[in-house]
Amino acid sequence: MLSTIDLRGRELGVRELRHLLPRAEFDVAAAVETVRPICEDVRHRGAQALYQLGERFDGVRPTALRVPAEVLQAALAELDPQVRAALDEAIRRVRLVHEDQRRTTTTTTVVPGGEVSERWVPVDRVGLYVPGGRAVYPSSVVMNVVPAQIAGVGSLAVASPPQRDNSGVFTGYPHPTVLAACALLGVDEVYAVGGAQAVAAFAFGFEDESGASGAAVVCEPVSLVTGPGNIYVAAAKRYLKGVIGIDSEAGPTEIAILADDTAVPAHVSADLVSQAEHDPQAASVLVTDSVALADAVRADLEDRVANTKHSERVREALTGPQSGIVLVDDLDAGLAVVNAYAAEHLELQVADAAAVSERVRNAGAIFVGPHSPVSLGDYVAGSNHVLPTGGCACHSSGLSVQSFLRGVHVVTYSRAALEEVAHHVVTLAQAEDLPAHGEAVQVRFGQG
Repeated sequence: MLSTIDLRGRELGVRELRHLLPRAEFDVAAAVETVRPICEDVRHRGAQALYQLGERFDGVRPTALRVPAEVLQAALAELDPQVRAALDEAIRRVRLVHEDQRRTTTTTTVVPGGEVSERWVPVDRVGLYVPGGRAVYPSSVVMNVVPAQIAGVGSLAVASPPQRDNSGVFTGYPHPTVLAACALLGVDEVYAVGGAQAVAAFAFGFEDESGASGAAVVCEPVSLVTGPGNIYVAAAKRYLKGVIGIDSEAGPTEIAILADDTAVPAHVSADLVSQAEHDPQAASVLVTDSVALADAVRADLEDRVANTKHSERVREALTGPQSGIVLVDDLDAGLAVVNAYAAEHLELQVADAAAVSERVRNAGAIFVGPHSPVSLGDYVAGSNHVLPTGGCACHSSGLSVQSFLRGVHVVTYSRAALEEVAHHVVTLAQAEDLPAHGEAVQVRFGQG
């Protein structure tokens, strides 16, 4: 089921490890050329392009681009009580964790009369993307909206693809469970737009003169777009970066599990399958120093994959070049591998997992011990599941309250404090051959 990469007896650096470890092919640069005309079409034709693109890519023409308030409330009213209870608990826990992330203003007195403050200011408006292809993601509504609200973003909008299987009042709109999650969170600006065209719609804004209410609907441009999506969403983010800020160019999901002979094979195989069911390109990687565990996991996978609902998709993911079992000599070698791999999700199913977690440098999120599976983090751990993929965890963080804040320095110097340091400003300005910089200080003391 899973191919094997045997690194035992080899001392490898980060460059060599990154070359040898399995990774999904995710050519965003090539996809940019595909999304370029889509984004430009939205820029120039606005709502008309969005209706046509929805019909072309989602197989259904949106009934209206903005989902009416009564449709959002209908989705909430019809939501399964157990699903509502689970979403309520997810929202509560995610709020609990993310409220502790809110930064506060700090002020440093550099010299008497000279202060520099850093003030954290939320972006004015954000567009939150919720995918809607092979699966339904109300959890992504929670993960995007909650930190934005806690950050104090004044205006936020959600976009999700219209679903061709919807019927009744939901015809031409996103999945009802996604709409219900928006309603639970008090989000009333929701658009039936998916894919690259959703990112473009947020970037440029649009006016829909055929809104469901009969009045023109205006979607104002946003400052920032967040949320996961397919390769075309990632490509649109890359193409439009600069027009908008982005959280990341998220690729296919990935799980790495560092395990030793204390791990339960069924736990490991179940967790590998759990992420593989997302996408045929999803990556599931086991790193272990135990051949016996590797053999037991491979054997367990045969039955588990055959009996899971999305068996074909899972099998394709597990047999793809992005998945595999990596054999190492010991725990230290295993840590070197997972730090080089920089997984979106890293599980530690090893003895003394808490201590081992302190040695992990690169991971989007770390799941410690046998009772902290990635599935918990996907829904109700309280952590955020919008995480860096494709090795980007070595330099990027997952979505958080900070993602929606900007640090602004506020500089306040008195005359005396400026006079004390003026000669240094003049000296450095002259050293850089920018004399007017120095003169801007000197003029305040009758010297310029």
